[in-house]
Amino acid sequence: MSAFQLTGKTAIITGGASGIGRAIAQVFAQNGARVHILDFNEKQAQATVEAFKAENLEVYYNICDVSNAEEVQQIVDEIAMQRTIDILVNNAGVAHVGNIENTTEADLDRIYAINIKGVYNCAKAAIKHMKGKSGVIINMASIASSVGISDRFAYSMSKGAVLTMTYSIAKDYVDEGIRCNSISPARVHTPFVDGFIEKNYPDNQEEMFEKLSKTQPLGRMGKPVEIAHLALYLASDEASFITGTDFPIDGGFIKLNG
Repeated sequence: MSAFQLTGKTAIITGGASGIGRAIAQVFAQNGARVHILDFNEKQAQATVEAFKAENLEVYYNICDVSNAEEVQQIVDEIAMQRTIDILVNNAGVAHVGNIENTTEADLDRIYAINIKGVYNCAKAAIKHMKGKSGVIINMASIASSVGISDRFAYSMSKGAVLTMTYSIAKDYVDEGIRCNSISPARVHTPFVDGFIEKNYPDNQEEMFEKLSKTQPLGRMGKPVEIAHLALYLASDEASFITGTDFPIDGGFIKLNG
């Protein structure tokens, strides 16, 4: 049995139907949590929950657009009526490739609505039910929060905001028993990465995968489950002395490149 147990705790994970979010949902449920996935993709969410239930894991899903404050609040309130909300993982997000010149206003608005406003909506909805009790909020930032990444203008902007929102929430709610931290992954091998390579480099997919892998000093991309295990620790009681901190998990990218 893992030292980092979440038995009896309820966790909400946004974007939990695929990639890193799916891995976090699975690891949390395997370690005793009751997990509620909030995701925009109903087909993926349903398939994910069915797969987890086949493992006798307690996982549920709600179709949710995290950029819609009213929708988020209604779903979180409904979950809170059934049980205490102990953990929120703000994982839902979208990417954009481009510098400032080839980032349109529509691109910027889309990134803002999901990556920034989505975190705001979900954190605000959950904090209302955590105040004066206890709670853990984990925000998915990125190495792009801390270092310059080429052609990631809008994405970096959004993840920088996630990082500073983490600091603000931790500071403002420490006396309410709420801990807030963030995780900053480097490139992680998810279906999104495979789709990106297939779409943009159809004639040299293997070569591009190798090139992207080697941008991390360890020579490979991260695995979703590796991010999930860090999230598990931060959500657990063993991390009760940690708040207002960002945790890079990057294969050495920030400190060893350059």
